[in-house]
Amino acid sequence: MAEGIVIRKAHFPGRAPLDAYGNGGFRFADMSHRGSILCLPSGIHGWEPADPGALTLEDFARVLDQAGDIEILLVGTGSDLKPLPPGLRQACRAAGISADPMSTGAAVRTYNVLLAEDRAVAAALVAVE
Repeated sequence: MAEGIVIRKAHFPGRAPLDAYGNGGFRFADMSHRGSILCLPSGIHGWEPADPGALTLEDFARVLDQAGDIEILLVGTGSDLKPLPPGLRQACRAAGISADPMSTGAAVRTYNVLLAEDRAVAAALVAVE
């Protein structure tokens, strides 16, 4: 007997450039995802920060778990630049990660360039309309 629709956690198991952003989501690897994403060495993951307008250290647990493979973390904070919480900045620094906040659009463009250069880059991107 066939099962109904099975909903799985959003995950693309690889690194891929981002083709588009906006309308509340992202396009990459001939796929689309509605909502925010983490682009990590382990792949592209759906991301649901508790409050996208006020990111916390807890929102970045998965990033810090993979810190050994990340040198640069681009944080797309939405339409406008917002500073990173001091605790997050300190945790990244302690893990050897340079964390740079910027608008989501700027983060997407920078991520694609650094990815093409085969740099150890990751991105945490808040979706924008």
